Amino acid sequence: MTEHLKLYPAIKPYDIGFMVAGEHKIYYEQCGNPNGKPAVFLHGGPGGGGSEAVRRFFNPEAYRIIVFDQRGCGRSKPHASLTNNTTWDLVADIESLKQKLGINKWLVFGGSWGSTLALAYAQTHPDSVSEMVLRGIFMLRKKELDWFYQDGASRIFPEAWKNFINLIDESKRDNLMQAYHEIFVGSDQQKSLSAAIAWSKWEAACSSIDYSPERVEEFSNPEFALAFALIENHYFMNEGFLNDENQLLDGVEKIRSIPTIIVQGRYDIVCPAGTAYELSERWPEASLVIAPFSGHSAFEKEITHELILATDKFGGVDR
Repeated sequence: MTEHLKLYPAIKPYDIGFMVAGEHKIYYEQCGNPNGKPAVFLHGGPGGGGSEAVRRFFNPEAYRIIVFDQRGCGRSKPHASLTNNTTWDLVADIESLKQKLGINKWLVFGGSWGSTLALAYAQTHPDSVSEMVLRGIFMLRKKELDWFYQDGASRIFPEAWKNFINLIDESKRDNLMQAYHEIFVGSDQQKSLSAAIAWSKWEAACSSIDYSPERVEEFSNPEFALAFALIENHYFMNEGFLNDENQLLDGVEKIRSIPTIIVQGRYDIVCPAGTAYELSERWPEASLVIAPFSGHSAFEKEITHELILATDKFGGVDR
C-alpha cells in the first residue's frame, strides 16, 4: 500500500442550529459544500457526541456534511438526559433533521454505536439513504455486551479492567452493567460521577490497538463522562430498545440494495470483527474491508484510510 490517506483539512461550519424535539434541543451543524452530496455523521456511544475531527472524513468540496449531537450529549440539551431517549427517538430525530434541511436522500456514516443507529435508521427509512459507510459493527446483542462488560475484553486489557471493576463490590461483579446501573440511578452524585469516569475510561482504554494511559485520561472529563456512561448504560440495560436482539441482523433484507462499505479493524476489542463478518454474510452486496493491523478507533491510520477511500468513492472524488 502507498502512504495512508489522511483526514481532510479542518473546516468550519457554515450553519449551526438546534432542532427542538419535545424537551430536547438537538445541536446540528453543516460544513463543506452547501450544494454537495449530503452526508450525515452518526457518532458513537451512545452518548459520545460529535467533534470537529469527524467533519474531516469527507472531502469538503464534494460533500454537504451534517453532524449532530444525539439526545443528552455533546452540545445538545438537557445534558445527560435519559428522558425520551431511545433508539427510535434518535431514528426519528435523524429523519426530522433530514426533512428540516430539505434533503431527499443522504449518505449515512456511522461507527460503533453509530453503525447500530445507521442500521436502525436505514431499516426504518430505506428510501432516505443513498449509501452507507459503516465502521466497527455493533448490533447490541447479549454476547457483544457480555464480551465487553463481563468477560472477554477484560483478558486483553487486564490493567484497565482492574480499574473498571475496582468501584464494584465483589459480591456484585457477576453482573457489572447492573452494578453500574445501580450506582448511576442512586442518590450519591459523587459516586455516580466517579463511576461514570471509570466506565468511560474503560472504553477509552480498549478503543485503539495501542494502550495509551494518556488517551484514557482524555475521557475523564466529568461532563463528557457523565453523559457517555449514563446514556450507554441506559441503552444497554434496555437492550437497545430493540424488539429482539437479532432485529438489526434480520432486518438486512430491507436495505440490501443500498450501496454500503463496512470497515472493520481486525483487532477491534470493543466491537470484535466477528459481528461485522456475520453482517456481511447476511449482506453479500455490501463490501467488507478488514483493516489488518487496527483496533476500534476511526482515527487509526489504516481505518482512517479506508473510511476516506469509501467517502471519496461515494462522493465521486478522483485522486
